[in-house]
Amino acid sequence: MEYLGATVEELRELPPHEFRKAVEALVAQEFRTALYMTEDEELPLDVGFFDLGLTSLRLSDIKQVLETRLQQEIDIAVLFRRPTVGQLIDYLSGE
Repeated sequence: MEYLGATVEELRELPPHEFRKAVEALVAQEFRTALYMTEDEELPLDVGFFDLGLTSLRLSDIKQVLETRLQQEIDIAVLFRRPTVGQLIDYLSGE
């Protein structure tokens, strides 16, 4: 299923395992874009944001995009308590 073009309402109606896949696709897309990665490049889910080369400003930009896309507020502290892409995906998918 193509998740990137789905509305928030469509995403929220998905079964939990599908919702997680959708969140992972959306989050990975935003991080790849921020890191100038192609879709073919593997995004490490267990490496810290700053170790990936992101700045706090760029991370804030990603946060804003994800908040808009998922219609869910993300407290900035979440990004420091869950400092990897994988941990952020877990948080956003309710795990």
